[in-house]
Amino acid sequence: MESSSIVSEAVGTTAAVLTTVAFVPQAVRTWRLGGEGLSWAMLALFGSGVGLWFVYGFLRSSGPLVLANGVTGIQIGLIVWAKLFRRATSSPKSLDCNRRT
Repeated sequence: MESSSIVSEAVGTTAAVLTTVAFVPQAVRTWRLGGEGLSWAMLALFGSGVGLWFVYGFLRSSGPLVLANGVTGIQIGLIVWAKLFRRATSSPKSLDCNRRT
């Protein structure tokens, strides 16, 4: 493997890890609050984009693209499931640390 290819894969892997991990807090928040505040249009567009990036990574035989977009796709699936079936487990008011009682 030539040096530029190794650097390219390292950059792709780093970008894939960062963008995938960056989505985790949103998935956790959605799980806790039941998806309130997230629009279906955003989820559909984002999910479609992630799906296309997954296919592109597969066609290019790019492990980082396939792995990152596969994991992000699973997170999107969990968010959609939570938005459809979960109710908030704690009220948004109880999550506001700055609110005076």
